[in-house]
Amino acid sequence: MNLPDIPLLHMLRERMTWLNQRQDILSQNVANADTPGYVARDLKPQDFDRMMRATQNTARLATTNSRHIAISTSSMSLDQEDAPSQAYGKNGPGVSLEEEMIKVSDTQAQFQAAANLYAKAMTLMRTAIGHS
Repeated sequence: MNLPDIPLLHMLRERMTWLNQRQDILSQNVANADTPGYVARDLKPQDFDRMMRATQNTARLATTNSRHIAISTSSMSLDQEDAPSQAYGKNGPGVSLEEEMIKVSDTQAQFQAAANLYAKAMTLMRTAIGHS
């Protein structure tokens, strides 16, 4: 098995990709804060339950006992559509710099946490298979 194909690592990569895309959108919001008529955007939150179902491998999760929980798998794509922000300015919907900067800071912290988890998981896997 290829290490990056492990479900946990795959989910962490998906999370980091989503956070990177969110950071791009938030930076556009900040850059256009003074643009008349610009409406702040954000990505829809990721659905952890859907991500778990998408990464499950039916070959490894067979129900061989009546007391096992059957897990249905369905192929899904992460829906990453833009969702308008709820900020309102003098001229209607707009960009709240304070709100955007809080989102940017939170996104950076979440990305760093996911990257640290990914690095730790890779280190543990390498240690388990005897590579240092």
